[in-house]
Amino acid sequence: MSTHIYRVCLIVGTLACVNTNSQETFRSDDHAPIGVMADHYHEAGELMFSYRYMSMFMQGSSKNGHALSSDVIATTIPNRFFGMTSQPPTLRIVPTKMTMGMHMLGAMFAPTDSITLMAMINYVDNEMRHLTYQGMMGTTVLDTFTTTTSGMGDTSFKALIRIRETDTSRLHITAGFSLPTGDLNKTAIILNPMGMKPAVRAPYPMQLGSGTSDVIGGLTYSRFHDRWSWGAQWQSIIRTGTNDEGYTLGDEHRLAGWYSRSLTSHFSWSARAEHFDRNNIQGIDSKIMGPTQTANPEHHAAKKTSLGIGLNFATESGHRIGLEYVMPFYQHLDGPQLEVENQLILGYQLVF
Repeated sequence: MSTHIYRVCLIVGTLACVNTNSQETFRSDDHAPIGVMADHYHEAGELMFSYRYMSMFMQGSSKNGHALSSDVIATTIPNRFFGMTSQPPTLRIVPTKMTMGMHMLGAMFAPTDSITLMAMINYVDNEMRHLTYQGMMGTTVLDTFTTTTSGMGDTSFKALIRIRETDTSRLHITAGFSLPTGDLNKTAIILNPMGMKPAVRAPYPMQLGSGTSDVIGGLTYSRFHDRWSWGAQWQSIIRTGTNDEGYTLGDEHRLAGWYSRSLTSHFSWSARAEHFDRNNIQGIDSKIMGPTQTANPEHHAAKKTSLGIGLNFATESGHRIGLEYVMPFYQHLDGPQLEVENQLILGYQLVF
């Protein structure tokens, strides 16, 4: 039986802690790429702290796989709220770009060899740029404006339950839940088609949480060879109930597979494919309305398939840096919705 060693790690995402036990083999590809969450568990008594930064950039709208120009959206896509006071028949406020940045802090502790407990909090920064078209019709642009929201997101708690482990493979279940610590009442100052600048409740993508206590489940398998490894993971978030504002975000499902190869004992690279599926919002927040696509709860379902390329650097003394660039190559959006252009995930690990 190997000796258990107490260790503390500063880690990003799922980068592996490096054990100081000289009897264990050091591998720079010991864990999945940084974009894969909860891919590993720990031995009894091990403690890990984590930090990760993720940036996502979105630009241009599409619907059911077809790109839509801002002019087409402003003149042909119906406004759900038409008929209410000052609401035009089409979507006269069109988002053109969005950037989301997320800082994630986490901790993992294994009370036994079979169970590892994991907690994660995050801080979110959202920025969205819009075009406002003048009046009730036509393609005359009044001006552009930008809205921002930021704050704490939802908090998750997970248990990683070891099912099977051999010298060359690992299999575990992820079971957990998230608490609604993210704000649902963020406001923004907009420019409406009449040239006024009211403060309104920000639309759904600019809010910071789900408002519900959600169930998290998953299954992860990893396989190791001499100088390379591969793995697969399924993970889902199932929404429960209706939040205080009267709606429920759509369930989310992810299926990922990856390949990693050691270049040297300290460097490795990885390739990852992921499919993401999100359902539409159920219900509606009565305070979110306006002639813009992001205010319609029926414009949020999405199916996306992405490819990611990553690099890892690690040392026996416990330093590890991970980087992954992810780009979608297939997107089918209930829309119009902004398309994801790319994601960048960066991490650093330090073992004491």
